[in-house]
Amino acid sequence: MALKIASRFRRLLQRPGSIDLGPYERLTQLVGEAEESVQPLTDEELTEAATELRTTGGLHEDEQIEFLALARDAGKRALGERAFDGQVVGALAMLQGRIVEMATGEGKTLAGAIAAAGYAIGGRKVHVLAVNDYLAKRDAEWMGPVYELLGVTVSHVGQASTPEERREAYQAEVCYVPVNEIGFDVLRDRLVTDVADRVTVAADVALVDEADSVLIDEARVPMVLAGATRSEALDDDVVQLVRTLRAGVDYEIDGDGRTVALTDRGTDNVEKALGAKAEAAASDEAAAGDEAAAGDEAAADEPAADEAETDNSVTDESEDAESEDAEAEDAEAEDAETDSVTEDVVSVPEFNLYADENVDRLTQINVALHAEVLLRRDVDYLVRDGKVSLINNNRGRVAKLQRWPDGLQAAVEAKEAVPISDSGEILDSITVQALIKRYKTLCGMTGTAVVVGESLQEFYDVDVAVVPPNTPNVRKDDQDRLYLTVEQKNEALVKHIGVVHESGRPILIGTHSVEESEQLSDKLEAAEIEHVVLNAKNDAEEAAIIAEAGVPGTVTVSTQMAGRGTDIRLGGKDESHDKEKAIELGGLYVIGTGLHASRRLDDQLRGRAGRQGDPGGTLFFASLADELVTRYSVSSGLRPHPDDTGRLTDRKSIAMLEHAQRVADGANAELHRTTWQYNRLTGQQRAILLETREKVLTDDLAATEFAERAKERYDELVDEVGEDVVNAAARRIALGHLDRRWTDHLAYLADLREGIHLRSLAGGIVHLKPIDEFNKSAIASFDTLIEDAWKDAAESFGTAEITSEGLDEEASGIPRPTATWTYLINDNPFGTEADRILGRLRNAIKPESVAEPEEILDEEFDQDDLPEELRDADDEDLPEELREAADDAEDDADDAKSGKKD
Repeated sequence: MALKIASRFRRLLQRPGSIDLGPYERLTQLVGEAEESVQPLTDEELTEAATELRTTGGLHEDEQIEFLALARDAGKRALGERAFDGQVVGALAMLQGRIVEMATGEGKTLAGAIAAAGYAIGGRKVHVLAVNDYLAKRDAEWMGPVYELLGVTVSHVGQASTPEERREAYQAEVCYVPVNEIGFDVLRDRLVTDVADRVTVAADVALVDEADSVLIDEARVPMVLAGATRSEALDDDVVQLVRTLRAGVDYEIDGDGRTVALTDRGTDNVEKALGAKAEAAASDEAAAGDEAAAGDEAAADEPAADEAETDNSVTDESEDAESEDAEAEDAEAEDAETDSVTEDVVSVPEFNLYADENVDRLTQINVALHAEVLLRRDVDYLVRDGKVSLINNNRGRVAKLQRWPDGLQAAVEAKEAVPISDSGEILDSITVQALIKRYKTLCGMTGTAVVVGESLQEFYDVDVAVVPPNTPNVRKDDQDRLYLTVEQKNEALVKHIGVVHESGRPILIGTHSVEESEQLSDKLEAAEIEHVVLNAKNDAEEAAIIAEAGVPGTVTVSTQMAGRGTDIRLGGKDESHDKEKAIELGGLYVIGTGLHASRRLDDQLRGRAGRQGDPGGTLFFASLADELVTRYSVSSGLRPHPDDTGRLTDRKSIAMLEHAQRVADGANAELHRTTWQYNRLTGQQRAILLETREKVLTDDLAATEFAERAKERYDELVDEVGEDVVNAAARRIALGHLDRRWTDHLAYLADLREGIHLRSLAGGIVHLKPIDEFNKSAIASFDTLIEDAWKDAAESFGTAEITSEGLDEEASGIPRPTATWTYLINDNPFGTEADRILGRLRNAIKPESVAEPEEILDEEFDQDDLPEELRDADDEDLPEELREAADDAEDDADDAKSGKKD
């Protein structure tokens, strides 16, 4: 009842999750009535009945009722699971193009399979987009018997799938595939030179599992196809030099911990070290030259000496005279040599790190410093099997194909002394949003959709339907516990775990990183608390570990991965290990070691407890020294008053924690929005190029163009090798130049975006918007791209090596990439100029430490603390995020003053 009232209230306010479920619930009642006529059917008759429903125009209402009755009975026969009414409602909502929110344990996988089969019966091809290989394979195999009974073909694609396996899998009516894999396959298909090499099919229906994770979290990370290998190995001297630099002396880290920069002193020290190296190299070169000169001189003297030995007419007196002259000449030569060396030393110019000729060395210093200082092993990445593997912060899993751009990957590899991996130029890229926009219909399911409902509506134009649980949720969520310092928080955390563990209640602990999970493991070992650890280092055992987390007495320490997609049943996987005892103890107890950047991620962890009406409980610990607060809080004047354990209960401190989380959530939403804005125009330009490329690939557009642009050459070749051979060669030449021009355009856009904020500041931060400047330059660059590609292609056609065997691409100067690879790229790892300005502002208005109450002093914000370009700006001229930060600071200051008066 409460959920229905909440849903009506949301509808009144037109808020996310306000879809009226009434029509779906009425249809579900009719499905229940139709089910009686299905139960007597044999398996073969059920399959035949489903086949008779097949159409090409989608299922109408009456057909949906009959299909859902068949599907519900198929689930019961194949899996022993009869879909609840809520699962049928969810399937109906997905068949209407909705994102469905269903609580953990409510059977999203079966509901999604029923919806996918419904689309397939209606003549549509469905891609069920999963977050990883494991879930794609598991769900395709798990739901396979249901699809088989309904006469629907099903398949799955994984990282290890070969091109032929992928091609075959995509032909199935329902294909389970990780979102990254379908994205990379689309990118590869865009570069084929023969239609037969394609593996994907036309995008039709996307049914997204864990929709919030895929559509929101993953959407901030573009997928990239690269080629033309090259090395980005760092100079070892640079790596060693950076390790000698000192924090606060040679470099400074911004308040957000996102950027690091050399100080003036650090620059001087780097320049001295690099200058000394250059001087030593010059001296070595000079010494090598002297040795060579001395050798030549000795060789020249040898004949003269021989002649002197054979000349008997030389007198002793003349010999003495010659000896004196020789000594004088040697002395003069020594003086000259000394002068020369002195001149060489003096002539070595003073090393200027920011000179144009040293730009490569400056870049190496910057990326090496970023890798050394800001990227942490077992937090941002793992080192295993001699490779650097990035960790996906959204899920706590190893991101096997993810890497950093712009030499940063090579810098981390140099830091960890592992082989430097190949790099190269970007051939094409695509965002999750652009990938999803290809589909005619979007639907999906997740446990936390309402929180991001507005974003789903903004970016994907899709609504959220909230399906109430089959059994009311009785989980108890305790108030977050806030502490002053991390040490006090951890001490209270371990103590609380020990108390709960003594009772035998199963505990699942969610941590933020591999490093934190292992540090907590060490503390639990010291406290003699038995436990198991689940993190990116042992993700292969994820399902097995998490499935047993509900056994009494079990303590499971996990990263954010927490086994999403795997049920945690009380009593273990088969519910045979003291399930009743687990229920009596209060069910699974979830503990968070800190709040996440989004409340939605906290809710995902909470959702691991209280499955299908089971009892459960949750509690989160946090501190004012957690990264969430130190990075995203802009409050000042806070005077916390902890108790003896360091715990804070005052409203101001708790509000500060909640505010930091809201700011972090907003920052991530803005990053998604920024990625979308900068890729929107690029996507439109790509669509124009792909339209031309498709005509070249499937028709004889290239031959037609060359017959006009190079008629004599075309006719000559047709006479020599035949029209078919010439047309095929023309196609490859045109595709090669179109792809080359697009690759160059992407490289230009990457450089343009990197410096666009500086360009906007040059005209005054309030006068030029970076995105407007970017679009203006991008349009100008693309304006003649296709025509220029045709001109280049026609020129190449005029000189190309074309024989009866076809085109010799390499000899004709049109080589294709010898190898391609795919990866995910973290967008803008160094932050934008706006980020850096906001960071400086935040540093200026917040206290440096909240470690001890007596250390917190009132701070006055002065105009001098602002960047130069903002000092004279009026409030209304400031960017929105800076106005909000300043307003927050003023409010906090007013609160602090009124508190003093009271």
